[in-house]
Amino acid sequence: MKKKKISFFDVINHGTFIIFALIVIMPLLITIFSSFKTSIQIARENVLAFPRPFTLENYVAVFEEGNILVALKNSFLLVILTVIINSMLASMVAYSLSRFEFKFKKIFFFLLSVGMLLPGFIAEITRFGIIAKLGVYDTIYAPLLIYVGTDLMQIYIYKQFIDQIPFSLDESAMIDGCSYFTIYWKIIFPVIIPATATLAILKSVGVLNDMFTPYLYMPSPQNATLTTMLMNYVGRSGSWAKLSAAVVVVMIPGIVLYLIFRKKILAGMTAGAVKE
Repeated sequence: MKKKKISFFDVINHGTFIIFALIVIMPLLITIFSSFKTSIQIARENVLAFPRPFTLENYVAVFEEGNILVALKNSFLLVILTVIINSMLASMVAYSLSRFEFKFKKIFFFLLSVGMLLPGFIAEITRFGIIAKLGVYDTIYAPLLIYVGTDLMQIYIYKQFIDQIPFSLDESAMIDGCSYFTIYWKIIFPVIIPATATLAILKSVGVLNDMFTPYLYMPSPQNATLTTMLMNYVGRSGSWAKLSAAVVVVMIPGIVLYLIFRKKILAGMTAGAVKE
């Protein structure tokens, strides 16, 4: 049996992959190992040395000092509400754009496309004024309105999926007496569930990782999310070991979400929809 020759391109390709993998993995390993060490161990040992002895004191300190249970509650509440409302509204708007012809539709879609290209900070001053006038500043409704009302990309992605669903399904349903909402809810939405699962997990991770919006629009300690809790804890902890433990705790929800829904994510990325 002939051995496959290793080409120069293979060496470059695998070498590049290993380098980028190390760039991602090394900081994570250092943080995880540091979270199980004492401050003295961190100062004396190699950063990649396995923690011996193994200690959970840093995690206990994070839960006692970091207001982390409140942050977890606020973060998960924000994620759940954002995903549910966003999925429903975005898919409904996308269904309307895909299936109906109405006046100024092309102009609306053009403005939608332009809105996706503009940096979010351009409208930040106006957005802040609107939130203040609505009386929802420093409540969970402030970031919720922003997450739900500014995700134009999700509408565009849903529209691409719905465009691939044969219109003959809608016609058959209308012959049977179904309303437009029934068609959307019982035919269109079940077909785009793979896309919904993918967008939901990406949106969840985005909300969990967002520090700017919660910090700006709900700065009170009782409204802290995981990211703002971590940012505030940086100044109070005074210990790299405790800070590493806090970082690990903040990472866990995103990792758990990915592990639970990874099959749905892959299905949503590869599935288009039904075809005629």
